[in-house]
Amino acid sequence: GEICAFKIHGQETPFEAVVLNKTSGEGRLRARSPIDCELQKEYTFIIQAYDCGSGPAGTDWKKSHKAVVHIQVKDVNEFSPAFKESMYKASVTEGKIYDSILQVEATDEDCSPQYSQICNYEIVTTDVPFAIDRNGNIRNTEKLSYDKQHQYEIMVTAFDCGQKHATEDVLVRVNVKPVCKPGWQDWNKRIEYRPGSGSMPLFPSIHLETCDGPVSSIHSTIELQTSYIGKGCDRETYSEKSLQKLCGASSGAIDLLPSPSTMTNWTAGLLMDSNDIIFKFDGKQGAKIPDGIVPKNLTDQFTITLWMKHGPSPGLRAEKETILCNSDKTEMNRHHYALYVHNCRLVFLLRKDFDLADTFRPAEFHWKLDQICDKEWHYYVVNVEFPVVTLYMDGTTYEPYLVTNDWPIHPSHIAMQLTVGACWQGGEVTKPRFAQYFHGSLASLTIRPGKIESQKVISCLQACKEGLDINSLESLGQGIKYHFNPSQSVLVMEGDDIKNINQALRKVSYINSRQFPTAGVRRLKVSSKVQCFGEDVCISIPDIDAYIIVFQANEPKITITGMDHFARPAAQFESERGVILLPDIRIVSTVTKMGHSVDFKEHDRVNKQLVVEEMLHNLDFCDVLVIGAELDPEQECLELDNGELQGKHLDATNSTAGYSIYGVDSVFSYEQVLRQLRYRNWGTSATSDRKFRVKCSELNGRYTSNEFSLEVNILHSSNSNFMDHVNHMIVQPQFLQSVQHPEGSVSAVHSSVVPSVATMVIIICVSVLVLVVTLGVFRLRTARPHGATGHEGAKDSDMDWDDSALTITVNPMEKYEKPHQTEEESEEEDIDDEEEDTTSAESDDSEEDEEEEEVIVEKGDKQNSTRQEQL
Repeated sequence: GEICAFKIHGQETPFEAVVLNKTSGEGRLRARSPIDCELQKEYTFIIQAYDCGSGPAGTDWKKSHKAVVHIQVKDVNEFSPAFKESMYKASVTEGKIYDSILQVEATDEDCSPQYSQICNYEIVTTDVPFAIDRNGNIRNTEKLSYDKQHQYEIMVTAFDCGQKHATEDVLVRVNVKPVCKPGWQDWNKRIEYRPGSGSMPLFPSIHLETCDGPVSSIHSTIELQTSYIGKGCDRETYSEKSLQKLCGASSGAIDLLPSPSTMTNWTAGLLMDSNDIIFKFDGKQGAKIPDGIVPKNLTDQFTITLWMKHGPSPGLRAEKETILCNSDKTEMNRHHYALYVHNCRLVFLLRKDFDLADTFRPAEFHWKLDQICDKEWHYYVVNVEFPVVTLYMDGTTYEPYLVTNDWPIHPSHIAMQLTVGACWQGGEVTKPRFAQYFHGSLASLTIRPGKIESQKVISCLQACKEGLDINSLESLGQGIKYHFNPSQSVLVMEGDDIKNINQALRKVSYINSRQFPTAGVRRLKVSSKVQCFGEDVCISIPDIDAYIIVFQANEPKITITGMDHFARPAAQFESERGVILLPDIRIVSTVTKMGHSVDFKEHDRVNKQLVVEEMLHNLDFCDVLVIGAELDPEQECLELDNGELQGKHLDATNSTAGYSIYGVDSVFSYEQVLRQLRYRNWGTSATSDRKFRVKCSELNGRYTSNEFSLEVNILHSSNSNFMDHVNHMIVQPQFLQSVQHPEGSVSAVHSSVVPSVATMVIIICVSVLVLVVTLGVFRLRTARPHGATGHEGAKDSDMDWDDSALTITVNPMEKYEKPHQTEEESEEEDIDDEEEDTTSAESDDSEEDEEEEEVIVEKGDKQNSTRQEQL
């Protein structure tokens, strides 16, 4: 009736059942060894109960029915999540938002769903544009940029449902790939250009990325934007007269807007940009051209040239804006000829004078052009070959769209006034004044009477000195078409092969042929259009916006040297050829550069040193100006043979104020011409000296030389004998003479001569004084007994002489025969000084003086020998 045992039936079941109460049959089921859920989550086995009625063999007991036992093992959260990969990688394209870039996955070795499942993922790295969901999917929260960051590294952790996180975070590396953008690549936005660099490639490594698009042809336009440099681009800033001479135009052009100077002072009151000789008119200024500058009768053929920058006229009803006007000075208000702008039209007025054939004649010529009011620089040439008037603008011919006729002007004796920037109103008003003011900028306004210009000259005058260029046209490649505009500021290239287009664009260069270019920025724009094979939508190529920095050239220092003082007899000045004014003038230009030298003793430090180098460049004018009173045309002038200017780009003007040589030519050519300039004076009695000043320029005064001064003395014929001695004295080396007084005093005077009238008078007076003193000394010396004085006594008396109150001045022109050898040696030593201070004319005079003095020495040889013994 009792329960003695429980028996479990199963293979290696880690459980056992023990009896707790035999009477009640209560028992306990327990594990024989530790149970691990991760090894086995559930156990199922059969258990039976046995009574105590078994025999000695234990086989007779009774057993109960079989009961099935099912055991589930409860899990403990003992394991942490772990990622399947040690590192995750992914790549994305910039500019896109992804739903899932990649998925990370972690596992947990716990057996229960609560602890073995991953319930959450989390990004540990802060401030990154990424997010992760509970399934481990990583996405970007914003568009990524390759330029901003090429790669991102983020750390991710995982949590199981028991909120136990992974012991080790995992690294996720996301690479950002640049999106393929069609366009030009490998070019620099800033391009540096140094003067004298020649033709410099702009894009030496450029190539086009098409992103494998089906491109059939490429059309590119390269534009150099220089409208804000000078007069539309970098042009030569020489004066208009010099440029016209350089371009082969015939001489005779009259510059109406020159740089202000003593000879051209009518532009002094105008607003001016001195670098480019540009005059700005603000509607309040005008300039009167002095009488005599432009001939009154221009005949039927003449040319007007100018640079103009003009914008739309203010107001609904615009007034006439006068560029050039020739009108009555007083009494009346008749316009004889004028060039003006009215409502963006250029109008040229030409009223002919009354003659026998009094008929209607063409009087007004109108041109309507957009360029007149586009606020850009343009070059205008008005060629008059009456009755035909032709306009050239930027080298292109334009015929007038309207020509109106008018009656000729009746002749009168009223003087005319030529003006620039406004028109002079001499009549119909209470007080004559300016009217019809110009608003804009003008430069290089010239008028050339009696001659019309050729197309070739006009093209040369408006040519740019900077522009685009192509290095080695032969190697452009097949299938490349190109075209330049006239000023070479725009280049168009077209081709169907990308490789050939790349090579062609690498050969596009910038060139500035000026030796001293205008420094500053030049903007550069490249625009491209692409056609594709049968595609409705083709790739778009962004424009290139770059700029060229042109550096400042080293400024030259122009130095004029030569003989700055000489004297000549009046007869030479009165001769037919006169006297050469600048026989040895020399013009040298130097430039100071910053050199570098390495000093190895001081840790390879680079030391900067100034290096002065001679520089070769042109000049555009040299003025020889008279200092003081102007030349009297009745008795003096400056002359130059016309043949001296032949074969050179030089011209000259002569006036009472001086001589001006102008034109763009080399320093050597200017030296040659200046060395042939002569001064004549056939009224020398009224003139004793003349002073001149020489000054040269490059680029119309942008670089100027020193002011070299020259003084010329005229030696008058009334003092010819005395002047012979003066010239001889100039030739002889300066030497020291001494005369012994009976009392032993020695006085010396260092001879020098300043050839001026005051000095000549002083020398004459001193010579008379010396003569008197010498006679006195001779008488005193002969009165003393010769035996009482010896050589030593003379020395003693020298020491005892008191010279506190007496100074003996010696005539430096007196010459002694003995010691003759010493004098010759002195002449040889000072021969260099003679060459600097004398000329050939003086040398001739001095030779004649020497012959005269040698005769005097021979006649008084005995007397001189006695005097030498006394000395």
